[in-house]
Amino acid sequence: MRLTPDLLLQGYAAGIFPMAESRDDPEIFWVDPRMRGVMPLDGFHVSRSLVRAMRRTEWTLRIDTDFAGVVDGCADRIDTWINPEIRDLYLALHDRRQARSFEIWDGAQLVGGVYGVVMKGAFFGESMFSRRTNASKMALAAAVDHLRRAGFALFDTQFLTTHLASLGALEITRATYHARLERALDVHDAHFDALPVSSLYDVMQRMTQTS
Repeated sequence: MRLTPDLLLQGYAAGIFPMAESRDDPEIFWVDPRMRGVMPLDGFHVSRSLVRAMRRTEWTLRIDTDFAGVVDGCADRIDTWINPEIRDLYLALHDRRQARSFEIWDGAQLVGGVYGVVMKGAFFGESMFSRRTNASKMALAAAVDHLRRAGFALFDTQFLTTHLASLGALEITRATYHARLERALDVHDAHFDALPVSSLYDVMQRMTQTS
């Protein structure tokens, strides 16, 4: 059975997500990790160096202005699980406003970003990339800030990496994740599109007030 956007959303609702072995491998498989990475929406760690960078930067934050560019940036590495079919599926979800991107721009150049799937009170983070120092961290900080203020209950990072752990991400068991996912999918008042896009300086100000 060919994977469709609707089947993809059903998988997320069931707590699983798709991957391919490489960009050239046409086969897609479902993943349900024994241990799951999550980013607490009230627990993002803002280092002093990141605070300084966000305070001084002239970069701008945008949402959904170049979703395909963010996906392609995430796939632009030696090893990637984003094959052409997966790319097309997420672009189709984006057309339905069910996949979103947080983007960092230096003038007219996209220098970093994060993208993921939105479903009720859950954000399923798929991948992030950076072409400049701190760009992906700023995108992630902006995503956490936006989702928290929009009333989301879960930011799923799939796996816990050393990089994500340094920013406050945690690892929880599969059972705990599924319980949190169930609660997040009961949230009906999350409002992703109700908030204006913030400046990175404002994101930094809010982050330092709540950390």
